Amino acid sequence: MATDALLNSPARQRVLVLGATGTIGQAAVKSLLREGHEVVCFIRAKAGVNGKLSLQDWEAKLPGAIFRTGDVTDSKSLFQDGFAGERFETVLSCLASRTGNPKDAWAIDHAAHMLALNIAQNSGVKHFVLLSAICVQKPLLAFQHAKLAFEDALISSGMSYAIVRPTAFFKSLCGQIDRVRKGKPFLVFGDGQLTACKPISDQDLGNYLAQCVIDPALHNRILPIGGPGPAITPLQQGEYLFSLLGQTPKYSHVPVKMMDLIIGALSLLGYLIPALAQKAELARIGRYYATESMLVWDATLGRYDANATPSTGQETLWDCYQSLVSGQTSLERGDHAVF
Repeated sequence: MATDALLNSPARQRVLVLGATGTIGQAAVKSLLREGHEVVCFIRAKAGVNGKLSLQDWEAKLPGAIFRTGDVTDSKSLFQDGFAGERFETVLSCLASRTGNPKDAWAIDHAAHMLALNIAQNSGVKHFVLLSAICVQKPLLAFQHAKLAFEDALISSGMSYAIVRPTAFFKSLCGQIDRVRKGKPFLVFGDGQLTACKPISDQDLGNYLAQCVIDPALHNRILPIGGPGPAITPLQQGEYLFSLLGQTPKYSHVPVKMMDLIIGALSLLGYLIPALAQKAELARIGRYYATESMLVWDATLGRYDANATPSTGQETLWDCYQSLVSGQTSLERGDHAVF
């Protein structure tokens, strides 16, 4: 009876999801389906990590969702194969560039989103939910400028919107579990306390994105969001992991100046070897995350503010560590493992 009531609720919508095959996209689709929405996912013909999964694989992976294949960077494909002349109340996008390099960033984080926005407006879509990133507060990198440019376009479009800027993801903070388990030191930059974040799980973020579809209180707003609990430094992450594994803490401190030297060398060589220019950009991205907190930036005081960073959800990073170490779950780090 409760399910029937939900399905017949006026809040039930047809939602077109872009970026549905990423870990956050998958979580958002599951949340939308649980809320009773009709979900159409527009994906590549071969999607997922390294493009290994077919349309049939995704239909089995996310039962209840409708899948269509095409090219999100091609306006004709997006219009004909994605929107397909049908009615949608909301577009929810979890699209993000894979590498963060300038060409990829402007093609996906900006241009593909601009195509989606224009088609959505012309198709009568009323609301657009965008998964952005909290790091755009202090834009120094190409992908941040690309994201901000689309945020500005969305805000100026006249369409109802919700721009979600999450802090760090669990998948970005779990990459050292195996190395520590093998007795290797936990890597930190500087003293391990240069940065802090309020990490959020895929499920909690997916639930929040789904809430942004129907909750008017979240509409026409930029929404920084983190997970539950206080902000955590890399040093605290290492301390907890060593304690969980019953090991004596052992750290390897990487000087930020070393990263600067690497970036400088790669940048110079990049003028001769384009592949090294891309590596330089990846190194810049790594340096950014090593030195900037993923918290709300207080421009007046010139500092990050953990107390001003909203929290949501139930699962903490410590819950995730425990589950991974015990073998109860495994982690799909996806194409964005570099971040």
